[in-house]
Amino acid sequence: MRGIIHSFKAALRFHDYKPRRLSLLSARRWVGQFEKKDRRLVEHLLDNVIYISESKTRQILVDQNAALMRRLLDAGLPMKKLIYVQVDDPGSSSPVMLNLLRDAASLERLGCKFADARDSFHLNKTMNEVGEGALIYVDDFIGTGNQFCEERNFAAKSFVGTFSEFLLAPSICEEAFYRIGELGIEAFTGHVHSKAERPLHANSSIFTKAEKDRLSLVCKGVNSKFGLGYRNLATMVVLYRNAPNTVPAILRGSLNQTPFQGIFPRHSDLPIRKIG
Repeated sequence: MRGIIHSFKAALRFHDYKPRRLSLLSARRWVGQFEKKDRRLVEHLLDNVIYISESKTRQILVDQNAALMRRLLDAGLPMKKLIYVQVDDPGSSSPVMLNLLRDAASLERLGCKFADARDSFHLNKTMNEVGEGALIYVDDFIGTGNQFCEERNFAAKSFVGTFSEFLLAPSICEEAFYRIGELGIEAFTGHVHSKAERPLHANSSIFTKAEKDRLSLVCKGVNSKFGLGYRNLATMVVLYRNAPNTVPAILRGSLNQTPFQGIFPRHSDLPIRKIG
């Protein structure tokens, strides 16, 4: 009964996960894949997932943007001097996040400008027209910060004028938070994801060493190369649109969800649907 109640709560909590809808039945099936001795442990892992729903994502972006706008207005920078930039790194939800914020905060009506970090010509043209102001990058989740920094550095080749740089994102890992700061970019986020919040990370004390070792071994059984996610970040943030590639493999499942089905598969993890 305890397991059914836990799965029911999970189905309610993660109900708007987009890649594959979570139900009571699918939550039970996920837990049922594990050996009986591991089931309470994986349920405890699931309890530590930091889930950011669509409504929460929108609210964080709007609130953090409002805080940033107040700062810039106090510094004498009008809305027409703000350029919002989407960062199209592989697998990024940046364009979706920017559209979500644009509509929710009425950015177009306020006179803000928009650009794509990969469209060098348009970015250069927009910055030249504005002259001085702020570049505001928008994304959903920043893990290591590697891809974001690569995209930003590519865009920087087209910079003209005098611009401060900021980043808006619902969640940012502590590794990326400091790395981005080294570039002189100030992050506005609803959540800085610390290593201590990640049960399977070496710096976390949420699980005992024995528990951590056991689940890490199970993760490697699902994905021998990225058992604890990209760069072993073992992150626990899951957004409604997709799970980052830095989450433990038992949450994502196997490629094509065979033989192991995840509870938060990425779009790229799901089987390709046949046409016709």
